[in-house]
Parts: sequence; structure tokens; C-alpha cells
Amino acid sequence: MRWDNLVENPTTAGDTALFGTSAVTTRTFDTPEFRGITFHEVRARSILNRVPGASRMPFEWTVNPYRGCTHACVYCFARKTHSYLDLDTGLGFDSQIVVKINAPELLRRQLASRRWQGAHIAMGTNVDCYQRAEGRYRLMPGIISALRDHANPFSILTKGTLILRDLELLRQAAQVTEVGISVSVGFTDRELWRTVEPGTPSPERRLDVVHTLTEHGIGCGVLMAPVIPFLGDHPDQLRATVWAIAASGATSVTPLVLHLRPGAREWFMAWLGQHHPYLVRRYERLYAEGAYAPKWYQRRITRQVHELATEFGIGPADRGTPRRISAHAEPVPAEAEPTQLTLL
Repeated sequence: MRWDNLVENPTTAGDTALFGTSAVTTRTFDTPEFRGITFHEVRARSILNRVPGASRMPFEWTVNPYRGCTHACVYCFARKTHSYLDLDTGLGFDSQIVVKINAPELLRRQLASRRWQGAHIAMGTNVDCYQRAEGRYRLMPGIISALRDHANPFSILTKGTLILRDLELLRQAAQVTEVGISVSVGFTDRELWRTVEPGTPSPERRLDVVHTLTEHGIGCGVLMAPVIPFLGDHPDQLRATVWAIAASGATSVTPLVLHLRPGAREWFMAWLGQHHPYLVRRYERLYAEGAYAPKWYQRRITRQVHELATEFGIGPADRGTPRRISAHAEPVPAEAEPTQLTLL
């Protein structure tokens, strides 16, 4: 494995390795939740990562205590990063997890540097910082504590319910700085969830997280991502998902259509060919121009979701306030029928 070449953004000139081969300890744990998973424990040299200027991301700095993810989402755009270590981007990404065991102490030291200007730090934007490994390694309490003690603004995006373990730390941090929490729920279709996100908590459990956070005074938005073409984009599916998001008390909902970057694209298309072979040609047409679905398709999904959000009380004018909707507004569950979108 190419540990000496590991960098968070390998396209940036002048990057240096974050750790050397001698700093890696490989472990396995013979417990049901970690069976078949290998952990590579490393002592990182840096934990604050600058986002490339050409990135579409609305933030400049990230912290990623893990690489690889046991959520095993077949569409995960971060799969390509495993190839920088000569690790497999398919099953290897799901089962070979890099753990930066010194992340909390390193972050505290870097935040104390006179060169650090207190910029917003985003977490969970590459792989989930509350994936299963966090239950054993407990890196996030130290990370949040460091951010709290330096009153440094931060945000967290997660599919993990383990974030509730750190609820009190999040409340403390929110008293001294800006804290943004988002939970990722792209759909509520349980059959789709079991096949494309096999290592994640169910959508219902994730929305319970949203409810708990908002009940404790921590506003929580939902990133409705990904909306998966032809499998999760039927109007009934969108309605059911937005209704459930609104019922959870989410402060906002932001739709994001599936994108298929190199590394993720190959893995997802292989999965699609196995589980939904009749959709392969449609995907090839929809994503013929690159990693992103056509603008017209993205706009259509965004418009539908925003209209539903307004209907259920989480429209743009109401963002920032938890919503409650009555039981009689619950939509009829979406049926498993194909979308009507036709590609010429």
C-alpha cells in the first residue's frame, strides 16, 4: 500500500505525506459488528485539509478522521480516494478502514496555531465520521471538544445514529460557536435502502436522530441525497420522503441527485447490472456527459422537492424553525413502480 503518498487532495502541488509506513498498525476485531473489516491505525501529520479551489463545496476546510467507510453505499463518491493508497475502491473501500488515531490531539494543536484564523470546518463530507468504527475509536468527542474550546464554527453531515452519543458536547459547542448538523436521507424506500446502503442505519432511525436533535434545541437539516434516478425519483417516493423529513422536525431539506464520479461510477454500474440490468442503458444515456445528471433532470427533482417541502411546512421562508405536521397529512406509501421519465 502506498502510505507514503497518502494526501487528502493529491491534485494539489506541494502536498506532503500525512504519515509514513512505519506509523501504520493494522488490526482486526473478531466481533460481529467488525467481522471482515480491517483497520489501519495511523498517526497523521496533519488533520486540517484545505478544499481545492475548483471544488463545488461551499466550505474551505475539512477534517476527516477516517478513510474508507463501512456504510458500504454503492454510490459513494469517495471510493476513488482509496486508489491513492493502492487499496480497492469496491469491497476494499467498505472493509479497509484508515483510522487517524491522533486526530483529536492533532486538531487541538492546529487550532491553537497563530496561523489558524478560525475558519468553518466541515466534517462527514468525504466519509462518515460517525460510521461504525467511531463506536470503537471514539475520535469525535475529542474533535468536538477541541472545536468547542476554541469556539471554532463547524458542521457535521452524517448517516450515523452514533452522533446522539455526543449530544451534550454538541449542545455545549452550540453555546459558543456556530454548529450546523445535517443528516443524509435520500429516500425512505426500505427495499432500496437495504440494497444501496447496506451498512447504514435505516432511514427511519436517521430521521429519529433529526427529531432528537431538534427536540434538544439543535437545529438539524436533511440532505436528501442521493435521489437515485429511476429507483428513487418517482413522485410518490419523493412525496413520502419529504413528508417523513418534515415530520421529523427538520429545519430544511436540500435535494441532491446522484452523481457518479470515477471510482464510484464503475462500482455502482456493476451493482446496477446485477440488480437492475434493464436500467443500465438508461443510466449510460443519462450520465453520458460525465459524473452529473443533466441540468434539466436536476432542476426537475429540485423543483418537485421544494414544492413538497413548502406543502409540508419546510419551505425556504420557514427554514430554521422545526416543523410539526399532523398525522392526517401522511401520504400514501409509494408503490414499487418505475419512473415515467423517458430518455430518447
